[in-house]
Amino acid sequence: MGDAALVKEQLLIAFMHDLPAAVVEDIRAKFANAEVTIIHLERMAPIPSEYARKATIIVTFTNLPNIEDSANIKLIHTLSAGVDHLLTHPILKDSKIPISTSSGIHGPPIAEWTVMNWLAASKEFVRTYENQKQHIWGGVDEYMHGLHDQVGKKVGILGYGSIGRQIARVAAALGMTVHAYTASPRLTPESRRDTGYIVPGTGDKDGSIPVSWHHGTDKASIHSFLKLGLDHLVVCVPLTAQTHHLLGAEEFAVLSSHIPARHPKPYLTNIARGKVVDQEALIASLQSGELSGAALDVTDPEPLPADHPLWDVPNVRISPHISSLGREYFPRSLDIAKENIGRLERGEPLVNEYKRNRGY
Repeated sequence: MGDAALVKEQLLIAFMHDLPAAVVEDIRAKFANAEVTIIHLERMAPIPSEYARKATIIVTFTNLPNIEDSANIKLIHTLSAGVDHLLTHPILKDSKIPISTSSGIHGPPIAEWTVMNWLAASKEFVRTYENQKQHIWGGVDEYMHGLHDQVGKKVGILGYGSIGRQIARVAAALGMTVHAYTASPRLTPESRRDTGYIVPGTGDKDGSIPVSWHHGTDKASIHSFLKLGLDHLVVCVPLTAQTHHLLGAEEFAVLSSHIPARHPKPYLTNIARGKVVDQEALIASLQSGELSGAALDVTDPEPLPADHPLWDVPNVRISPHISSLGREYFPRSLDIAKENIGRLERGEPLVNEYKRNRGY
């Protein structure tokens, strides 16, 4: 009698679009020891019972099984960094199935998107682009006093996770100083380490880049951070009940009133969720000049209606929640899933495990 054949993991990938052939090929190569099934479902549609009951591992963005179909599931891996769109689902509320996220893969593309917008604003890219289309050269006097660089500027990163850490890395390379803000205190070197997934060669694993660390969840703590004289405020926090409208009129006033003399007014970058910012207050601050500009990859609501006033606010750059996208997205997310399958087998803690008591 030979050894019994090893039982293969049943990997189910549920997504709302058909995956490119190259991605499918990569998936099958990466999980050569598993039986892989890929299904196309509408956004938020439940995974059909016949697939869910067979699956042991599920990779998904918005599609989850009914809880009565989840007996064999060992792990659910989400293709997003946040799970706020799934928080009310019984799988998250009433089951103990381990859930891992794709936090950590978004740092490189989002950092590039962030810095692209900073430089587009500080170098008046839109003006030169429009002049190019009209074959207008323009003179030195048009640009001399409007342009500036980032050396010596302060960037405050509200939520110092994997995305914030890569933004910090790139900002520091530009000659900026970085100030980090977290909900809980990070008072020791060990507490400042990044223990999640890190794309090799990126981020701030040991937390050494910020020149200062700040923390808290109350308004006074946030305001203390905003009083540092920040040229840039980058919003990277997850959307929770606690962070809903975390930044509003009062916060923008505090931020703006502490900017150093002769510096442009602060620039806001939001790559978190639209509802973290009071959008009406943001529009008012931009229209009044209290803020010099904003780069928004997220809005409230999404998609942003064509007739929404935010589109026409001066010095706003809006993109349709695509700052994290790129051909590297799926391979990196699936690297996390593969790592966690191995950790489950070895009984080790998961990378990027969702903590139900925290909401992220």
